[in-house]
Amino acid sequence: MPNQRSRSSKISATFFDRLVRVRSRVLPPAVVAWFARPGSVWWGFAVVHFFFLCWMASFFLNGDTFSDTEQYRQWSLEGYNPANPGKISPWVYPVLAQIPIFLAGIAGPDLYLLMWFLIITALNAVGLWYLTRGPRKVSGIAPAWWWLFFTVFMGYLSFARVEGITAPIVLIALLCAARRPVVAAVLLSIATWIKVWPAAVLAPMIIASRSRLQMVAAGAAVTAVVGLGTYLTGGFKHILDFLINQGERGMQLEATFSTPWVWLSVFNVAGSKMADNTAINSTEVYGPGADAAAFLMQPLLIVAALAGAILLIRALRRGAEREELFLEGALMMTTAFIVFNKVGSPQFIIWLAPVIVAGLTHDWNRWKVPAALLMAIAMTTFVIYPLFYTPLIHAHPVMAAVLTIRNVLLVVLLWWSVQRTVELGRRSQVRQVTL
Repeated sequence: MPNQRSRSSKISATFFDRLVRVRSRVLPPAVVAWFARPGSVWWGFAVVHFFFLCWMASFFLNGDTFSDTEQYRQWSLEGYNPANPGKISPWVYPVLAQIPIFLAGIAGPDLYLLMWFLIITALNAVGLWYLTRGPRKVSGIAPAWWWLFFTVFMGYLSFARVEGITAPIVLIALLCAARRPVVAAVLLSIATWIKVWPAAVLAPMIIASRSRLQMVAAGAAVTAVVGLGTYLTGGFKHILDFLINQGERGMQLEATFSTPWVWLSVFNVAGSKMADNTAINSTEVYGPGADAAAFLMQPLLIVAALAGAILLIRALRRGAEREELFLEGALMMTTAFIVFNKVGSPQFIIWLAPVIVAGLTHDWNRWKVPAALLMAIAMTTFVIYPLFYTPLIHAHPVMAAVLTIRNVLLVVLLWWSVQRTVELGRRSQVRQVTL
């Protein structure tokens, strides 16, 4: 195993060395130096966000919205009434999602998309400022550029979904976790009550931190405040509806474990197909065993989360470095939340970006392999949505192949994070024996 890991490290190092040489040949030294300046990142931020502003303008100048923001606009206009027949329940999200959804409607329905975009842009700016300030003024530049390039591919999703709200909050929490774990716990708890996935980051952080009791207390306090506020506004009986709604779903088309049924649909085997679940605005797979798989996915996800927690506790007891442990644990848990999820929407890929950015800031060399994997995942996801989603849902074999490649890359990323977490424990044990 050590020889195998050594060969793998040499191969990856050779690959990235070649990329650096190609960059040096293509770009003049002055351009490379400009990209290394702190101020250049903000120019990049302005260009990327201005591009998406112009693209979104083709919708909001006509009073239109894009993608899920149309649903958000309807909720902001009609209110959160889960009893409204024939419409998607707004309680598919945790309760704090109401805040940005209603806030975006402050300028009226015609400008809803613009306001939603500006909220996310403001949060991204805060995240970038935090990433490139103080001790990270230099080390945060390259990760910031990675984040901007990632946004080029995922912006069509991040600027139109709730994930765009939570991602910069999670990034800030990860960056401040080492010195301010309680603040990180508060931010992650708030983000979890907007969209559930930040819990996958919070759990390994609590395991690895010396301040875990204070972090748990902070999370409980946030939950208590959220519960009290929901009770006072009359929606307490629906506060956990988002968990129930997920339980009733089938296997969504893009989910990793849906891949066999995607190919069964392509070859029209045993009546397999992809069809819309209009109750939750989702495209799901149908065929032999699909219902059983959907039923088993939630228990399987719980088992994967427990297995990940055991690996983290094992590495911690063997003396693993805490910051590296919670970062790699966050990547492992978040990737597991995607791989073992029966939903698997394209925007889920955004969950991984804050963890990768924080990891690159902590140790660029160690994290450049998962960063490259995630960039490849973002590129293939971009091909799936928004470019060719319609051919995919009509079972086009080329798009089925692209989706399969994307899902295989996700599994590889999960394997990498598991291996690294296990290695942290082994490395620490070897160091202790040597001493």
